[in-house]
Amino acid sequence: MAETSPIATYFMLLLVFLSRLVSTLGKPKPRTQLLPPKLQNRLLADPDSIELASSDYGNMFREIPASVLYPSSINDIESLIKFSHNNSAPFTIAARGQGHSVRGQAMARNGVVVNMPSLKNQRNGFGITVSTNLSMGFFYADVGGEQLWIDVLHATLEHGLAPVSWTDYLYLTVGGTLSNAGISGQTFRYGPQISKVYEMDVITGIGDFVTCSPEKNKKLFYAVLGGLGQFGIIVRARIALEPAPKRVKWVRMLYNDFDAFTRDQERLISINGRKQKNSLDYLEGLLLMNQEVAKFYDDQTLNSVDKDLQDLFEGLSFIPGFTFDKDVSYVDFLNRVRSGELKLQSQGLWDVPHPWLNLFVPKSQISDFNSVVFKEIVLKRNITSGLVLVYPMNRNKWDDRMSAVIPDEDVFYTVGFLHSSGFNDWQALDVQNKDILQLCYNAGIEVKQYLPNYKTMEEWKNHFGMKWRTFQERKAQFDPKMILSPGQRIFNNN
Repeated sequence: MAETSPIATYFMLLLVFLSRLVSTLGKPKPRTQLLPPKLQNRLLADPDSIELASSDYGNMFREIPASVLYPSSINDIESLIKFSHNNSAPFTIAARGQGHSVRGQAMARNGVVVNMPSLKNQRNGFGITVSTNLSMGFFYADVGGEQLWIDVLHATLEHGLAPVSWTDYLYLTVGGTLSNAGISGQTFRYGPQISKVYEMDVITGIGDFVTCSPEKNKKLFYAVLGGLGQFGIIVRARIALEPAPKRVKWVRMLYNDFDAFTRDQERLISINGRKQKNSLDYLEGLLLMNQEVAKFYDDQTLNSVDKDLQDLFEGLSFIPGFTFDKDVSYVDFLNRVRSGELKLQSQGLWDVPHPWLNLFVPKSQISDFNSVVFKEIVLKRNITSGLVLVYPMNRNKWDDRMSAVIPDEDVFYTVGFLHSSGFNDWQALDVQNKDILQLCYNAGIEVKQYLPNYKTMEEWKNHFGMKWRTFQERKAQFDPKMILSPGQRIFNNN
C-alpha cells in the first residue's frame, strides 16, 4: 500500500474538520489555502480535548465542538477568527478560560473552542508585567487574558501591590471575569473589576487586533467590558493596582430580622469614602442572616483597626453576643474559598451540577423579594442546597457606558443562589430558579440576571433594556458574522 504524504494527510484532516464545522449548512467549498499551516497541530479533535470543551462548572449541559484550538500565541487566535470570518460558511468560536460558566456560555456547538490557558506559559503570551513607574502617578499590571487572578495576586504582591477589586474566587481568568463584571463583597466600595481597567488588547470577531482604552477605540473598550464575549476576545488587560494591605480583620454577625439585616448593610456601604478610616473594605450577607464584614490594615493602622470597627458597629442591630472574628493575612482572606474547594474535590463533591442563579435586585424591592421569594419558595420548599448570598452595591461605582446591566437605582442587591446537587436531581433546583424568576415578574420585581441566561431574543431585549440597540450596533460593527461566544445564545440561538 502506498504511504500517504504528510501534506496530503493534513489536507484530508482539514477537510474533515471543515465539513464538521458546516455540517448543518450544506457542503461549501472551503478555501483551505487561507488556513495558516502553523495551526495544523493546534486544532485538536481528540476525545480528551472534546470532552473538556463540551462541559463547564455547571455540569448540566453539553455542547460538542468540532475542534479545540490550543494557541501558541495570540496570532493563532487572530488567524482562526480571520479564517472563519472570511469563509463563505463561517463557524462559531468560543474562548474558554476555566470553564466556570454554569449554562454552557463558554461552549461552541459544531464550532471551535479556544483553550485560553494554553497561552499561559508561552513566550509569545503577555504573562503578567507589573509597572511601578511613580512618574506616571499610578500603578498597573499588564496581564494576559488567560491568566488566573490568583497568579496576578502573587505577582503583584512581590512589588507590595495588588489589584483594587476582586472576585470571591481567584481561580478564574482575567478575560473571563472582565467579560462579565467581576463582583464580590468589595464591589460596593471599589466597584466591579471592569471599573478598574485602564486598557485592553482585544481580537475582534473580524480578526483585528485592537488596543483600546477610554481614550483610544473607546467604543470597543466599553463594549467588551461586561460584553459576555460578544465583541472580542480579551488577550491583555491593564489592571489598576494599589499598595497592598498586610492583614484583614474579618467579623461575622448574626441577625434574626431581615429588615434589620438589610438596613444595617445599607448603612455600612454608605460609609465608603476612600479616605475615611472607618470605611469597610468588604461586606457580604447570607440568607441565614449572618453578615460578614472585613477591614484591611497594615503596620500604620494596626493600633486603630479594632477601634474603627467598634465605631462602625455602634448602633447596628445584630444579635448581641453573636459576633465571630478572625485576624488573617491579606492573601488568606482573598483566597478563602480555596480550602473549601480542595475539601470538596477530595470528597468528589466539586464536579457536581451547579444550577446557579445570580440576580441584581433594586433596593426598593428587596423587602418584597424577601416576602415573595425567600419566604414563599426557598424556606417553604426547603430544597436549597448551597449558599444564598444577599448583599448590596452602590450604582455610582459602575460605568453605564460598559455593556454590563444593573438596576436603575442608587443601591441594589446581589442575590446569589449558589446551589450544588446530585447529577439526578439538579432539575428540581432549576425548576425553582424558573419559579423565582416568574414570581419576580408577576410581582413586578425588576430583577436583572448577573451571568445571564435567556432562551429568546425578546428576553435578551428586556434584559439589556435601553442598552439593547447599542449592544446590537456594537455586535454589527465588531462581530458582524456573529462568530464569537455562541454559547451565550444572544445572537446564535441554537
